[in-house]
Amino acid sequence: MSNMPSAATADAICRHTISVLVDNEPGVLARVIGLFSGRGYNIESLTVAEVDITQSVSRITIVTSGTRMIIEQIKAQLDRLVPVHRVRDLTDEGRFIERELVLVKVAETGEKRIEALRIADIFKARVVDATLSSFVFELTGNGEEVSDFIGLMAQLGLVDVSRTGVVAISRGPGGL
Repeated sequence: MSNMPSAATADAICRHTISVLVDNEPGVLARVIGLFSGRGYNIESLTVAEVDITQSVSRITIVTSGTRMIIEQIKAQLDRLVPVHRVRDLTDEGRFIERELVLVKVAETGEKRIEALRIADIFKARVVDATLSSFVFELTGNGEEVSDFIGLMAQLGLVDVSRTGVVAISRGPGGL
């Protein structure tokens, strides 16, 4: 019995969360994005922030989809970029924690306003702004929870949405 993946498995398109540790310097993000756009790879979510001020290091979290071969190419090409310290495919490494922040503005009165507050309470969303005719809710959760919340609010007077994109970290004692 072979340990090789079947052709159907190898051709399956899967979503991957990749974490990249890079020098925090001008042009690094443009080079990473250029790698994706130059090869026609799609970025579903992208977040960047400095994580070590003393060493001037940033973490880029990229969510992308592709076949096993494409994901391996992406990781190899990212690893070859000069300011990259480390590339990790959190999806391949096992369980990891993924979160996204969303701000949702709902403008409505009457029963729909009350229903929006009920739904926000169920999702544990915070009211961060309120007027007589609108609310702005803040919710942190995984992508599915965020999408579900937005979908329900769309029926209740959704006016605007702002999402951060995915941040992720591996579980357990190891770090990037």
